[in-house]
Amino acid sequence: MAETASDKLGAWAEQAARELRGRPLDDLVWTSPEGVPVKPLYTAEDLAGVPHVDSLPGAAPYVRGPRATMYPNRPWTVRQYSGFSTAQESNAFYRANLAAGQKGLSVAFDLATHRGYDSDHPRAVDDVGMAGVAVDSVEDMKVLFDGIPLADMSVSMTMNGAVLPVMANYIVAGDEQGVARSALAGTIQNDILKEFMVRNTYIYPPQQSMRIVADIIGFCATEMPRFNSISISGYHMQEAGADAVEELAFTLADGLEYVRAARQTGLDVDAFAPRLSFFFCIGMNFFMEIAKLRAARLLWAELMQQFNPKNPMSSTLRMHCQTSGVSLQAQDPYNNVVRTTIEALAGALGGTQSLHTNSFDEAIALPTPFSARIARNTQTILAEESQITRTVDPLGGSYFVERLTHDVAAAARALIEEVEALGGMTAAIAAGMPMRRIEESAAKRQARVERGEDVVVGVNKYRVEADGQVEAREIDNSEVRRAQIKALERVKALRDQPSVDAALADLAASAKNGAGNLLAASVAAAAQRATVGEISSALESVWGRHDTRPALVAGVYSSAYGDHDGFQAVRDEVGEFASLEGRAPNVFVVKMGQDGHDRGAKTIANAFNDLGFDVELSPLFLTPTEAAVRSAELGADVVGVSTLAGAHKTLMPELMQALEARGQDVVVVCGGVIPERDHQFLRDLGVQAIFGPGANVLDAASEILRLIPGRNR
Repeated sequence: MAETASDKLGAWAEQAARELRGRPLDDLVWTSPEGVPVKPLYTAEDLAGVPHVDSLPGAAPYVRGPRATMYPNRPWTVRQYSGFSTAQESNAFYRANLAAGQKGLSVAFDLATHRGYDSDHPRAVDDVGMAGVAVDSVEDMKVLFDGIPLADMSVSMTMNGAVLPVMANYIVAGDEQGVARSALAGTIQNDILKEFMVRNTYIYPPQQSMRIVADIIGFCATEMPRFNSISISGYHMQEAGADAVEELAFTLADGLEYVRAARQTGLDVDAFAPRLSFFFCIGMNFFMEIAKLRAARLLWAELMQQFNPKNPMSSTLRMHCQTSGVSLQAQDPYNNVVRTTIEALAGALGGTQSLHTNSFDEAIALPTPFSARIARNTQTILAEESQITRTVDPLGGSYFVERLTHDVAAAARALIEEVEALGGMTAAIAAGMPMRRIEESAAKRQARVERGEDVVVGVNKYRVEADGQVEAREIDNSEVRRAQIKALERVKALRDQPSVDAALADLAASAKNGAGNLLAASVAAAAQRATVGEISSALESVWGRHDTRPALVAGVYSSAYGDHDGFQAVRDEVGEFASLEGRAPNVFVVKMGQDGHDRGAKTIANAFNDLGFDVELSPLFLTPTEAAVRSAELGADVVGVSTLAGAHKTLMPELMQALEARGQDVVVVCGGVIPERDHQFLRDLGVQAIFGPGANVLDAASEILRLIPGRNR
């Protein structure tokens, strides 16, 4: 008699029991951070009730890929997200990368540009050219793409807050290259809901920002049919702490909101939905990330049916992926080459349409040409040496991958339904639901690493004494700003000011009365050489500039730690301080400049609050003087500065001078992305402790507590 599947499974269980020597088989079941159980063995029985397993690539529900032939016909597009200091330097970098095999451009703008400030604005002083390229006008955009034919090159631009002037400058640069708008190809991120949720490079209030999104979608649908008018981004959600299910669910829920916003303007769904694109982060949970990308296509095809599209492409999710920045570690940094390779492979096996690989030194500073070359070659080696492009969806039919895809989709579907029950993503964001979930996940991840439950090689296990610190790129911010200001002065001297004023007035009127298309009005203003800051200010004069007050989320960190001895020991230290001093130690956690990435600041603030410190988390975008004034008002014992965008060498001297001018005797510490070469510079300023990526929060809390001068201790 032939052995049945049940017989085979029974024999396997018996062998497993012998190998486990009395331990229950359930010990090998792992529950992922998303709450998805992962068994040690999957068989054909696990595919019962999984309806997508018989699907094919290029056909609904597109689990196996949006195109029938996928990589055997055309591999993914190799992109590098890059932009440095001036347009001239970035242009040289782009040309070199294109010559070395890169297939598309992905432009990183500096934070001043993101926030709609020209390089001569007082609030832009410390951020010009630091974390991307400074673009103030059409002239900068023309230099950025000098010698790069926009008719032939796909250009991706990560821009949300100042999306109107940046997109307008790109369009005018194309016009002046002689390129028909219908020939322009690429993607603009244009994903403002994600900014309100996690990244924070917003400018205007949510309702007005959603009008901008819809107007860009409408403009592109009629004038730029090859251009993707929005890239709906989950990347920054994972970077802020979201697990894979949260990233997937909240990203698709954002997508639904944008579809509704576009349809409310009168657009037919098939006029724009085929050009929607998505952007996901790829972390270190290899199979979970593959399943997430496959589940994304399945769910989007399912969700789009409510809009009754006639064109199958309206239901076909296309994506760009980027390897994780959070998984990069400053300790033993060459390990990051391996991490990025694993993540890039997951993106490819998950079926991405384009891919960016991070450089190994990005936990330390902006990438160097050397590290960027390794990152780019990681992709080209995968695409051209590994032979993984020879077949469509090579993991299709895997018992484990197919079941995991089904389970991830089910978990994300349930979370999307929660968002929809709140009234959609805009309402959910207003209620704080997605932010709370993401902060909880970030705290749990931090606790797992610090407890050693999640291994990070070189950080909480297998640490080395000399971790191979590497040369880091350094940008002279003051020199870049001087060059940008000179360029601005030239632009303003040569333009026809009455024409500029009239175009800006038309833009403001459109913002006020709701008539016309805001991108069309911005293009008209940019063509007259109105600057990024002027176009942004015209809108701000009508709508105002959006501001938020951060709130601590009590109990998130402590619940993640549970009964951990180290957590309780630090709480006891804080309690002893409070008993001796008659008050809790006071910590002011500060973000300065235009850097809106606040995962680290929130993690520290929430953790220290749960440990018993008296904590205030600053609003975003403070100047050093504003931070010093608030510190004095609080009577802070400690000012803890979170810095991730490379501006610490200008912001910190200004802060220390402002504190000294007010006679404040306060402990100043820094955390974030700070190259080791800059540590002595900060210590010479008077900074008493520096904590890099991967620092243990409990150790940091204990060290900071000891730095506070006590009257009674």
